[in-house]
Amino acid sequence: MKKNRKLYYKFILAYVCFAALCVTVVLTITSPITFSFLVKQKAAELYRSANEISTTYAGYFYDDTLSTDDVKKQLSAAGDFSFLTIWIMNTDGEVIYNSADKTDPGSFFTVNGFLDEGPSRSFYQEGYFYGQFNEEMLSVLSPITFNYNLKGYVVIHSPLSRIREQRNDLNLIVLATVAVVFVLSTIILLVFTDIVYIPITKITKATEAYAEGDFTYPIDVDKNDEIGYLAASLTYMADKLSHFEDDQKKFIANVSHDFRSPLTSMNGYLEAMMDGTIPPEQHEKYLKIVKNETERLTKLTNNLLTLNNLNISGTNLDISDFDINRTIRNTAATFEGICKNKRISFNLTLTGQTLYVTADKGKIEQVLYNLIDNAIKFSKPDSTIKLETSEKNETVFVSVKDSGIGIPKDNLKLIFDRFYKTDHSRGKDKKGTGLGLSIVKEILNAHHENINVISTVDVGTEFIFTLPRSKNTDDE
Repeated sequence: MKKNRKLYYKFILAYVCFAALCVTVVLTITSPITFSFLVKQKAAELYRSANEISTTYAGYFYDDTLSTDDVKKQLSAAGDFSFLTIWIMNTDGEVIYNSADKTDPGSFFTVNGFLDEGPSRSFYQEGYFYGQFNEEMLSVLSPITFNYNLKGYVVIHSPLSRIREQRNDLNLIVLATVAVVFVLSTIILLVFTDIVYIPITKITKATEAYAEGDFTYPIDVDKNDEIGYLAASLTYMADKLSHFEDDQKKFIANVSHDFRSPLTSMNGYLEAMMDGTIPPEQHEKYLKIVKNETERLTKLTNNLLTLNNLNISGTNLDISDFDINRTIRNTAATFEGICKNKRISFNLTLTGQTLYVTADKGKIEQVLYNLIDNAIKFSKPDSTIKLETSEKNETVFVSVKDSGIGIPKDNLKLIFDRFYKTDHSRGKDKKGTGLGLSIVKEILNAHHENINVISTVDVGTEFIFTLPRSKNTDDE
């Protein structure tokens, strides 16, 4: 079996790649989006401030109602407080006020290139503002109107580095969140490893051992969940397979023994007759023994074929309605000669003249034959075998009860195993194959019916099996 445990490591690699992808997305995609959002937000904020300045103060530069020095002081204070650079510009690009110039904020200078851009100019821009700054700035322009005429602009400059700092702070928050999620998911991964991966690895190793025939390999998984149930089921399966393997070896040993013994006996008798060890006048006697041994082998072979057919999946049953009472009478009649020799009688206690059941008549006849044959083998001379039928809740119960040697309590659970014989039976029944009760069990299993046994040593044994009462045929 090819060992492949790469799936878990692929999962770990995918997990790490996912974490790296999250960081990459934050730094390469989310970060620019965040920066753009902050720029627009800051531009809108600065535009409101610039518009307020243009409507409140800037007009006084073109009116004599308030002194220019007072306006410059207020604008300078606003610029200092907000860490902003505030310009007031004419339409031709001449700066008539600069809050960043502390010595003479009213000194004039012209911004080259400002006039060339004209009406296409946006209300804000990023960069060095026509080369006027050594660092990138966010510059927002608000028009100044006086007597319905455009007189100039209020321009507010804010360093983009401050926005980048805000962006970086937000990135740190996002990365910290990603890190927390990564740590939590790592904990989940560790829990998953302990709860799922490690038990599955143990189960996989166990199944590999079972495939190699080592059914004693333990699965050290003690969990009260589906995986624990799976491990327990596999352990149970391995135990069953182990017993099945033992049963297979025992089966082969029993078949070999049951075939070898009569063959050895037959070969010995035939060689003895051929070389004259057995005189001609005794040939008939030993030929009868050989004939009995061949019948035993024939019976064993037929029983093996029967069991094999019953174990084939999908074996069809010839289901019909028939009178179980008549079937019992007919089957018991076939043992008349044997019973006469052992002085055994039958006591038939049957419910009604007829009692119809639904089953495979031929196979139920074999069940009755095997149970009665088994009862006769282990019954004492001058005893009675009781055959009884009864019904309850549409179920018919059939009982075969003898007054024989009984079965020890410890052996009751083994009597339906193939080739199983108790020590009592090995002493009493030299011709038995140990397959009769196995065939009975298989036939009733095929019918989805049950069989029970009650036995007491030196008192007797009773087998009781069930059959469904016919629903289509009334008792006559």
